[in-house]
Amino acid sequence: MKFEAFLFAGVALFFAVMGGIYDWFAKEPAGKAALAIAFLMSSLISAFFFIQSRRRGPRAQDRREVPVAETAGPLDFFAPHSWYPPITAAGAAVIALGMVFGVWLMLIGTGITAGGVAGFVFQYGNRGD
Repeated sequence: MKFEAFLFAGVALFFAVMGGIYDWFAKEPAGKAALAIAFLMSSLISAFFFIQSRRRGPRAQDRREVPVAETAGPLDFFAPHSWYPPITAAGAAVIALGMVFGVWLMLIGTGITAGGVAGFVFQYGNRGD
């Protein structure tokens, strides 16, 4: 995960440089805030990947001398089918409509989205892993 950490550190550096250039030429606060937030978010992801690479050690993909056969095999369990992605998406759409039409619709959308997210979390909770 060290490569990913350096990749997002490069993205963070890009946003920091662009934020400095933007601050120099434009005296508008919204763009500066957006670039600062983009810098902070990419820095957070970079720090997460760096900490994970230090904690878990190098992966097989991080070493150059590893044969391809060593990285073969199942990666993880992926759900074959689920009703929760469309439920969550519908809840997010109702939240967006609630921003236009009223808080009451936004609260309904929040309930739908919470149900979809809870379904994601607990759908395969009893797999026995």
